[in-house]
Amino acid sequence: MNTADLIARYDGRVPRYTSYPTAPHFHADLGTATYEQWLSSIPAAVDLSLYLHVPFCDRLCLYCGCNTSVVRRDGPRRAYAARLIAELEMVAARIGRRARVAHIHWGGGTPTTLPADCLLEIMGTIRRLFSVNADAEIAIEIDPTAVPADRLEALPGMGITRASLGVQDFDPAVQTAIARIQTFEATEHCARALRALQIPSLNLDLIYGLPHQTADSVTRTARQALALGADRVAVFGYAHVPWMKRHQKLIDEDALPNPVQRFDQRAAIDQVLVDEGGYLAVGLDHYARPGDAMARAADSQALHRSFQGYTTDPSPVLIGIGASAIGSLPQGYVQNITAVPAYLAAIDQGQLAIARGIALTEDDRVRRDVIEHIMCDLEVDLDAIAKAHGVDSAPLLAAACAIDRFQTDGLVQREGGRIVVQAAGRPFLRSVAAVFDAYLNQANGPARHAQAV
Repeated sequence: MNTADLIARYDGRVPRYTSYPTAPHFHADLGTATYEQWLSSIPAAVDLSLYLHVPFCDRLCLYCGCNTSVVRRDGPRRAYAARLIAELEMVAARIGRRARVAHIHWGGGTPTTLPADCLLEIMGTIRRLFSVNADAEIAIEIDPTAVPADRLEALPGMGITRASLGVQDFDPAVQTAIARIQTFEATEHCARALRALQIPSLNLDLIYGLPHQTADSVTRTARQALALGADRVAVFGYAHVPWMKRHQKLIDEDALPNPVQRFDQRAAIDQVLVDEGGYLAVGLDHYARPGDAMARAADSQALHRSFQGYTTDPSPVLIGIGASAIGSLPQGYVQNITAVPAYLAAIDQGQLAIARGIALTEDDRVRRDVIEHIMCDLEVDLDAIAKAHGVDSAPLLAAACAIDRFQTDGLVQREGGRIVVQAAGRPFLRSVAAVFDAYLNQANGPARHAQAV
Protein backbone atom coordinates (compact mmCIF):
# COMPACT_ATOMS: atom_id res chain seq x y z
CA MET A 1 0.00 0.00 0.00
CA ASN A 2 1.43 3.41 -0.96
CA THR A 3 1.79 6.38 1.40
CA ALA A 4 -1.35 8.16 0.20
CA ASP A 5 -3.46 5.03 0.77
CA LEU A 6 -1.97 4.48 4.23
CA ILE A 7 -2.71 8.06 5.23
CA ALA A 8 -6.25 7.85 3.89
CA ARG A 9 -6.77 4.71 5.93
CA TYR A 10 -5.20 5.72 9.24
CA ASP A 11 -4.98 9.53 9.43
CA GLY A 12 -8.19 10.02 11.39
CA ARG A 13 -8.81 12.47 14.21
CA VAL A 14 -7.48 10.87 17.37
CA PRO A 15 -6.11 12.18 20.68
CA ARG A 16 -2.45 12.85 21.44
CA TYR A 17 -2.85 10.55 24.47
CA THR A 18 -1.10 12.76 27.00
CA SER A 19 -3.68 11.25 29.35
CA TYR A 20 -6.29 8.52 29.34
CA PRO A 21 -9.17 9.19 29.50
CA THR A 22 -8.39 12.31 27.48
CA ALA A 23 -9.39 15.83 28.51
CA PRO A 24 -12.60 16.08 26.43
CA HIS A 25 -14.08 13.44 28.73
CA PHE A 26 -13.43 15.35 31.96
CA HIS A 27 -16.65 16.60 33.58
CA ALA A 28 -17.78 19.23 36.08
CA ASP A 29 -19.23 16.67 38.50
CA LEU A 30 -15.77 16.18 39.96
CA GLY A 31 -14.90 19.21 42.05
CA THR A 32 -12.85 20.73 44.83
CA ALA A 33 -13.96 18.40 47.63
CA THR A 34 -12.83 15.33 45.72
CA TYR A 35 -9.51 16.94 44.83
CA GLU A 36 -8.86 17.86 48.45
CA GLN A 37 -9.49 14.26 49.46
CA TRP A 38 -7.08 13.02 46.78
CA LEU A 39 -4.39 15.46 47.93
CA SER A 40 -4.69 14.42 51.55
CA SER A 41 -4.26 10.76 50.64
CA ILE A 42 -1.03 11.07 48.63
CA PRO A 43 1.35 8.43 50.05
CA ALA A 44 4.24 9.88 52.03
CA ALA A 45 6.78 7.85 50.04
CA VAL A 46 5.77 9.42 46.70
CA ASP A 47 7.88 12.14 45.07
CA LEU A 48 5.61 14.76 43.50
CA SER A 49 5.82 16.67 40.24
CA LEU A 50 4.60 20.26 39.87
CA TYR A 51 3.34 21.97 36.71
CA LEU A 52 2.91 25.75 36.78
CA HIS A 53 0.91 27.31 33.94
CA VAL A 54 1.42 30.95 32.95
CA PRO A 55 -1.29 31.89 30.42
CA PHE A 56 0.33 35.07 29.11
CA CYS A 57 2.35 35.93 26.00
CA ASP A 58 3.73 39.12 24.49
CA ARG A 59 2.16 38.14 21.14
CA LEU A 60 -0.45 35.72 19.87
CA CYS A 61 0.89 33.18 17.40
CA LEU A 62 -1.87 32.02 15.07
CA TYR A 63 -0.91 28.33 15.19
CA CYS A 64 -1.05 28.19 18.99
CA GLY A 65 -3.38 25.72 20.69
CA CYS A 66 -2.40 26.61 24.26
CA ASN A 67 -4.44 28.44 26.88
CA THR A 68 -2.87 31.89 26.68
CA SER A 69 -3.59 35.54 25.89
CA VAL A 70 -1.60 38.67 25.16
CA VAL A 71 -0.80 40.55 28.38
CA ARG A 72 1.97 43.15 28.34
CA ARG A 73 1.38 45.03 31.61
CA ASP A 74 3.18 44.07 34.81
CA GLY A 75 0.11 44.61 37.00
CA PRO A 76 -1.89 41.58 35.78
CA ARG A 77 1.27 39.50 35.67
CA ARG A 78 2.11 40.26 39.29
CA ALA A 79 -1.49 39.66 40.36
CA TYR A 80 -1.41 36.26 38.70
CA ALA A 81 1.93 35.38 40.30
CA ALA A 82 0.47 36.18 43.72
CA ARG A 83 -2.38 33.73 43.07
CA LEU A 84 0.05 31.01 42.01
CA ILE A 85 1.72 31.41 45.39
CA ALA A 86 -1.64 31.29 47.15
CA GLU A 87 -2.63 28.12 45.28
CA LEU A 88 0.69 26.48 46.14
CA GLU A 89 0.07 27.25 49.80
CA MET A 90 -3.45 25.78 49.65
CA VAL A 91 -2.24 22.62 47.93
CA ALA A 92 0.57 22.14 50.46
CA ALA A 93 -1.90 22.62 53.32
CA ARG A 94 -4.23 19.96 51.88
CA ILE A 95 -1.34 17.51 51.46
CA GLY A 96 -0.56 18.13 55.10
CA ARG A 97 3.20 17.77 55.07
CA ARG A 98 6.32 19.03 53.33
CA ALA A 99 6.17 16.57 50.46
CA ARG A 100 9.16 15.74 48.29
CA VAL A 101 9.27 17.15 44.73
CA ALA A 102 11.37 15.60 41.96
CA HIS A 103 10.16 17.51 38.86
CA ILE A 104 8.95 21.06 38.25
CA HIS A 105 7.79 22.29 34.85
CA TRP A 106 6.95 25.90 33.97
CA GLY A 107 4.66 26.01 30.92
CA GLY A 108 2.38 28.39 29.13
CA GLY A 109 1.92 30.66 27.38
CA THR A 110 5.30 32.11 28.14
CA PRO A 111 6.39 31.70 31.77
CA THR A 112 9.11 34.32 31.40
CA THR A 113 6.48 37.00 30.89
CA LEU A 114 6.26 37.04 34.69
CA PRO A 115 8.62 39.58 36.29
CA ALA A 116 11.95 38.14 37.38
CA ASP A 117 11.33 38.79 41.07
CA CYS A 118 7.99 36.96 40.79
CA LEU A 119 9.64 33.92 39.22
CA LEU A 120 12.19 33.84 42.02
CA GLU A 121 9.55 34.36 44.70
CA ILE A 122 7.41 31.51 43.36
CA MET A 123 10.38 29.15 43.30
CA GLY A 124 11.26 30.27 46.81
CA THR A 125 7.70 29.48 47.89
CA ILE A 126 7.95 26.00 46.36
CA ARG A 127 11.17 25.34 48.24
CA ARG A 128 9.61 26.59 51.48
CA LEU A 129 6.44 24.49 51.14
CA PHE A 130 7.99 21.38 49.60
CA SER A 131 11.24 19.47 49.90
CA VAL A 132 12.73 19.83 46.42
CA ASN A 133 15.16 17.02 45.69
CA ALA A 134 18.75 18.08 45.10
CA ASP A 135 18.67 16.40 41.67
CA ALA A 136 15.18 17.65 40.74
CA GLU A 137 14.60 18.53 37.09
CA ILE A 138 13.29 22.10 36.85
CA ALA A 139 12.26 23.00 33.29
CA ILE A 140 10.90 26.18 31.74
CA GLU A 141 9.49 27.11 28.31
CA ILE A 142 10.91 30.25 26.67
CA ASP A 143 10.03 32.39 23.66
CA PRO A 144 13.52 33.37 22.40
CA THR A 145 12.22 36.67 21.01
CA ALA A 146 10.56 37.79 24.24
CA VAL A 147 12.90 37.05 27.12
CA PRO A 148 14.33 40.17 28.80
CA ALA A 149 17.84 39.98 30.25
CA ASP A 150 16.59 40.00 33.84
CA ARG A 151 14.43 36.91 33.15
CA LEU A 152 17.45 35.06 31.79
CA GLU A 153 19.53 36.12 34.75
CA ALA A 154 16.85 34.77 37.11
CA LEU A 155 17.02 31.24 35.69
CA PRO A 156 20.07 30.02 37.65
CA GLY A 157 18.58 31.38 40.87
CA MET A 158 15.39 29.47 40.10
CA GLY A 159 17.46 26.31 39.76
CA ILE A 160 16.45 25.76 36.13
CA THR A 161 18.05 22.63 34.71
CA ARG A 162 16.29 22.49 31.32
CA ALA A 163 15.10 25.27 29.00
CA SER A 164 12.78 24.65 26.07
CA LEU A 165 12.89 27.10 23.15
CA GLY A 166 9.95 27.38 20.80
CA VAL A 167 11.26 27.48 17.22
CA GLN A 168 8.42 26.05 15.10
CA ASP A 169 9.94 27.13 11.73
CA PHE A 170 12.66 29.50 10.49
CA ASP A 171 11.17 30.17 7.04
CA PRO A 172 10.08 33.85 6.75
CA ALA A 173 6.98 33.06 4.68
CA VAL A 174 5.80 30.49 7.23
CA GLN A 175 6.53 32.85 10.11
CA THR A 176 4.51 35.61 8.47
CA ALA A 177 1.58 33.25 7.90
CA ILE A 178 1.49 32.24 11.59
CA ALA A 179 2.33 35.70 12.99
CA ARG A 180 5.54 34.51 14.65
CA ILE A 181 8.55 36.41 13.36
CA GLN A 182 11.66 34.83 14.83
CA THR A 183 15.05 34.94 13.19
CA PHE A 184 17.62 32.21 13.53
CA GLU A 185 20.02 34.81 14.89
CA ALA A 186 17.67 35.75 17.75
CA THR A 187 17.14 32.11 18.61
CA GLU A 188 20.86 31.37 18.48
CA HIS A 189 21.55 34.38 20.72
CA CYS A 190 19.10 33.04 23.32
CA ALA A 191 20.57 29.53 23.14
CA ARG A 192 24.09 30.92 23.65
CA ALA A 193 22.90 33.01 26.59
CA LEU A 194 21.42 29.93 28.23
CA ARG A 195 24.65 28.02 27.75
CA ALA A 196 26.60 30.95 29.21
CA LEU A 197 24.34 30.81 32.26
CA GLN A 198 25.25 27.11 32.53
CA ILE A 199 21.69 25.87 32.10
CA PRO A 200 22.49 22.16 31.75
CA SER A 201 20.06 21.12 29.02
CA LEU A 202 18.34 22.69 26.01
CA ASN A 203 15.21 21.57 24.15
CA LEU A 204 13.78 22.80 20.86
CA ASP A 205 10.22 22.58 19.50
CA LEU A 206 9.61 22.27 15.74
CA ILE A 207 6.26 22.04 13.94
CA TYR A 208 5.33 20.60 10.55
CA GLY A 209 2.02 21.02 8.73
CA LEU A 210 2.05 24.85 8.94
CA PRO A 211 0.93 27.08 6.05
CA HIS A 212 3.44 27.36 3.19
CA GLN A 213 5.71 24.65 4.59
CA THR A 214 7.24 22.14 2.19
CA ALA A 215 9.53 19.17 2.67
CA ASP A 216 12.42 21.33 1.44
CA SER A 217 11.62 24.22 3.78
CA VAL A 218 11.34 22.05 6.90
CA THR A 219 14.61 20.37 5.92
CA ARG A 220 16.29 23.78 5.98
CA THR A 221 14.74 24.57 9.36
CA ALA A 222 15.82 21.22 10.79
CA ARG A 223 19.39 21.77 9.61
CA GLN A 224 19.43 25.22 11.19
CA ALA A 225 18.10 23.65 14.39
CA LEU A 226 21.03 21.23 14.43
CA ALA A 227 23.38 24.20 14.73
CA LEU A 228 21.79 25.13 18.06
CA GLY A 229 23.07 21.94 19.67
CA ALA A 230 19.90 20.99 21.55
CA ASP A 231 19.86 17.90 23.72
CA ARG A 232 16.27 17.12 22.74
CA VAL A 233 14.00 18.14 19.88
CA ALA A 234 10.21 17.76 19.82
CA VAL A 235 8.58 17.65 16.38
CA PHE A 236 4.83 18.26 16.50
CA GLY A 237 2.25 18.14 13.75
CA TYR A 238 0.27 21.37 13.58
CA ALA A 239 -3.22 20.84 15.00
CA HIS A 240 -5.64 22.96 12.98
CA VAL A 241 -8.68 23.19 15.27
CA PRO A 242 -10.32 26.56 14.54
CA TRP A 243 -13.55 25.40 16.18
CA MET A 244 -11.59 25.31 19.45
CA LYS A 245 -9.06 28.12 18.86
CA ARG A 246 -10.79 30.96 17.03
CA HIS A 247 -7.57 32.80 16.16
CA GLN A 248 -6.66 29.85 13.91
CA LYS A 249 -9.43 31.03 11.59
CA LEU A 250 -6.98 33.73 10.51
CA ILE A 251 -4.77 31.05 8.98
CA ASP A 252 -5.29 30.58 5.25
CA GLU A 253 -6.48 26.98 4.99
CA ASP A 254 -5.59 26.91 1.29
CA ALA A 255 -1.96 27.38 2.30
CA LEU A 256 -1.96 24.34 4.62
CA PRO A 257 -0.20 21.22 3.31
CA ASN A 258 -2.36 18.22 2.49
CA PRO A 259 -2.00 14.96 4.47
CA VAL A 260 0.60 13.46 2.14
CA GLN A 261 2.64 16.67 2.22
CA ARG A 262 2.45 16.68 6.04
CA PHE A 263 3.69 13.09 6.07
CA ASP A 264 6.60 13.99 3.78
CA GLN A 265 7.51 16.96 5.98
CA ARG A 266 7.61 14.78 9.06
CA ALA A 267 9.82 12.26 7.25
CA ALA A 268 12.15 15.04 6.05
CA ILE A 269 12.69 16.38 9.58
CA ASP A 270 13.20 12.84 10.88
CA GLN A 271 15.88 12.18 8.27
CA VAL A 272 17.80 15.35 9.17
CA LEU A 273 17.67 14.79 12.92
CA VAL A 274 18.51 11.07 12.82
CA ASP A 275 20.80 10.73 9.80
CA GLU A 276 22.59 14.07 9.94
CA GLY A 277 22.21 15.04 13.59
CA GLY A 278 22.70 11.65 15.23
CA TYR A 279 19.57 11.98 17.39
CA LEU A 280 17.64 8.92 18.52
CA ALA A 281 13.91 8.83 17.74
CA VAL A 282 11.89 8.61 20.95
CA GLY A 283 8.22 7.66 20.95
CA LEU A 284 6.00 9.42 18.45
CA ASP A 285 7.60 12.82 18.02
CA HIS A 286 10.67 13.35 20.23
CA TYR A 287 14.38 13.08 19.50
CA ALA A 288 17.21 12.90 22.01
CA ARG A 289 20.99 12.82 21.92
CA PRO A 290 22.47 9.41 22.78
CA GLY A 291 23.19 9.46 26.49
CA ASP A 292 20.46 11.99 27.27
CA ALA A 293 18.16 10.90 30.10
CA MET A 294 15.23 10.63 27.68
CA ALA A 295 17.17 8.39 25.32
CA ARG A 296 18.19 6.18 28.23
CA ALA A 297 14.60 6.01 29.49
CA ALA A 298 13.35 5.01 26.05
CA ASP A 299 16.02 2.32 25.76
CA SER A 300 15.10 0.83 29.14
CA GLN A 301 11.33 1.19 28.59
CA ALA A 302 11.12 3.68 31.45
CA LEU A 303 9.63 6.51 29.37
CA HIS A 304 6.33 8.06 30.42
CA ARG A 305 3.64 10.25 28.90
CA SER A 306 2.19 13.35 30.58
CA PHE A 307 0.45 16.59 29.65
CA GLN A 308 3.85 18.01 28.72
CA GLY A 309 4.43 15.14 26.29
CA TYR A 310 7.17 12.55 26.80
CA THR A 311 8.94 12.62 30.14
CA THR A 312 11.42 10.68 32.23
CA ASP A 313 9.31 11.51 35.29
CA PRO A 314 7.88 8.32 36.87
CA SER A 315 5.83 10.08 39.56
CA PRO A 316 2.16 9.02 39.83
CA VAL A 317 1.31 12.50 41.15
CA LEU A 318 1.45 15.64 39.04
CA ILE A 319 0.02 18.76 40.71
CA GLY A 320 -1.21 21.41 38.27
CA ILE A 321 -0.94 25.03 39.43
CA GLY A 322 -2.47 27.97 37.57
CA ALA A 323 -5.37 28.64 35.23
CA SER A 324 -6.28 25.59 33.07
CA ALA A 325 -3.50 23.47 34.62
CA ILE A 326 -4.22 19.74 34.74
CA GLY A 327 -3.20 17.48 37.59
CA SER A 328 -2.84 13.70 37.56
CA LEU A 329 -3.20 11.64 40.73
CA PRO A 330 -3.61 7.91 41.33
CA GLN A 331 -7.38 8.38 41.61
CA GLY A 332 -7.85 10.43 38.45
CA TYR A 333 -7.39 13.80 36.75
CA VAL A 334 -8.38 17.35 37.71
CA GLN A 335 -8.26 20.58 35.75
CA ASN A 336 -8.31 24.14 37.01
CA ILE A 337 -10.65 26.86 35.77
CA THR A 338 -9.47 28.03 32.35
CA ALA A 339 -10.54 31.69 32.37
CA VAL A 340 -8.00 33.77 34.28
CA PRO A 341 -10.52 36.12 35.99
CA ALA A 342 -12.55 33.18 37.31
CA TYR A 343 -9.38 31.40 38.42
CA LEU A 344 -8.22 34.50 40.32
CA ALA A 345 -11.62 34.87 41.96
CA ALA A 346 -11.64 31.28 43.18
CA ILE A 347 -8.17 31.59 44.68
CA ASP A 348 -9.12 34.89 46.33
CA GLN A 349 -12.03 33.08 47.99
CA GLY A 350 -9.60 30.58 49.47
CA GLN A 351 -10.78 27.77 47.20
CA LEU A 352 -8.85 25.40 44.99
CA ALA A 353 -9.87 26.41 41.47
CA ILE A 354 -11.02 23.03 40.16
CA ALA A 355 -13.38 23.20 37.19
CA ARG A 356 -13.64 19.55 36.15
CA GLY A 357 -11.97 16.18 36.20
CA ILE A 358 -12.54 12.45 36.05
CA ALA A 359 -12.13 9.57 38.48
CA LEU A 360 -10.50 6.49 36.97
CA THR A 361 -12.30 3.19 36.74
CA GLU A 362 -10.38 -0.08 36.79
CA ASP A 363 -10.92 -0.38 33.04
CA ASP A 364 -9.48 3.13 32.60
CA ARG A 365 -6.34 2.17 34.50
CA VAL A 366 -5.80 -0.95 32.42
CA ARG A 367 -6.33 0.83 29.10
CA ARG A 368 -4.20 3.79 30.20
CA ASP A 369 -1.36 1.37 30.88
CA VAL A 370 -1.78 -0.25 27.46
CA ILE A 371 -1.89 3.09 25.65
CA GLU A 372 1.14 4.46 27.49
CA HIS A 373 3.19 1.38 26.59
CA ILE A 374 2.25 1.76 22.93
CA MET A 375 2.98 5.50 22.89
CA CYS A 376 6.27 5.21 24.81
CA ASP A 377 7.71 1.76 24.05
CA LEU A 378 6.07 1.10 20.66
CA GLU A 379 5.13 -2.31 22.02
CA VAL A 380 2.86 -3.87 24.61
CA ASP A 381 2.09 -7.25 26.14
CA LEU A 382 -1.64 -7.29 26.82
CA ASP A 383 -1.58 -10.48 28.87
CA ALA A 384 1.16 -9.11 31.12
CA ILE A 385 -0.73 -5.87 31.72
CA ALA A 386 -3.95 -7.70 32.48
CA LYS A 387 -2.09 -9.94 34.93
CA ALA A 388 -0.45 -6.91 36.61
CA HIS A 389 -3.89 -5.38 37.14
CA GLY A 390 -5.51 -8.66 38.18
CA VAL A 391 -8.09 -8.58 35.40
CA ASP A 392 -9.18 -10.81 32.54
CA SER A 393 -7.25 -10.08 29.33
CA ALA A 394 -10.21 -11.04 27.11
CA PRO A 395 -11.52 -7.46 26.53
CA LEU A 396 -8.05 -6.27 25.55
CA LEU A 397 -7.49 -9.21 23.24
CA ALA A 398 -10.88 -8.56 21.65
CA ALA A 399 -9.94 -4.93 21.02
CA ALA A 400 -6.60 -6.06 19.61
CA CYS A 401 -8.34 -7.75 16.70
CA ALA A 402 -8.57 -4.26 15.18
CA ILE A 403 -4.76 -4.26 15.07
CA ASP A 404 -4.77 -6.89 12.34
CA ARG A 405 -5.33 -4.35 9.56
CA PHE A 406 -2.22 -2.49 10.73
CA GLN A 407 -0.33 -5.78 10.55
CA THR A 408 -1.58 -6.45 7.02
CA ASP A 409 -0.15 -3.09 6.00
CA GLY A 410 3.23 -3.75 7.61
CA LEU A 411 2.82 -1.18 10.37
CA VAL A 412 2.47 -3.54 13.35
CA GLN A 413 3.46 -7.08 14.25
CA ARG A 414 1.02 -8.94 16.50
CA GLU A 415 1.30 -12.39 18.04
CA GLY A 416 -1.66 -12.99 20.32
CA GLY A 417 -1.51 -10.31 22.98
CA ARG A 418 1.96 -9.07 22.09
CA ILE A 419 1.98 -6.04 19.80
CA VAL A 420 5.11 -4.41 18.35
CA VAL A 421 4.87 -1.27 16.23
CA GLN A 422 7.26 -1.42 13.28
CA ALA A 423 9.40 1.48 12.07
CA ALA A 424 6.89 2.17 9.29
CA GLY A 425 4.12 2.37 11.89
CA ARG A 426 5.71 5.04 14.07
CA PRO A 427 3.96 7.96 12.31
CA PHE A 428 0.63 6.19 12.97
CA LEU A 429 1.32 5.50 16.65
CA ARG A 430 -1.69 7.50 17.88
CA SER A 431 -3.98 5.52 15.59
CA VAL A 432 -2.61 2.24 16.94
CA ALA A 433 -3.15 3.42 20.53
CA ALA A 434 -6.69 4.55 19.65
CA VAL A 435 -7.67 0.91 19.11
CA PHE A 436 -7.78 0.57 22.92
CA ASP A 437 -9.62 3.86 23.60
CA ALA A 438 -13.06 2.96 24.92
CA TYR A 439 -14.17 6.62 24.82
CA LEU A 440 -13.16 7.56 21.29
CA ASN A 441 -16.31 6.55 19.49
CA GLN A 442 -18.67 8.27 21.88
CA ALA A 443 -20.85 10.99 20.35
CA ASN A 444 -18.76 13.82 18.86
CA GLY A 445 -15.57 12.31 20.25
CA PRO A 446 -13.30 12.15 17.18
CA ALA A 447 -14.31 15.64 16.02
CA ARG A 448 -12.62 17.12 19.06
CA HIS A 449 -9.17 15.93 18.04
CA ALA A 450 -6.54 16.80 15.45
CA GLN A 451 -5.19 14.71 12.57
CA ALA A 452 -3.19 11.66 13.61
CA VAL A 453 -0.25 12.38 11.27
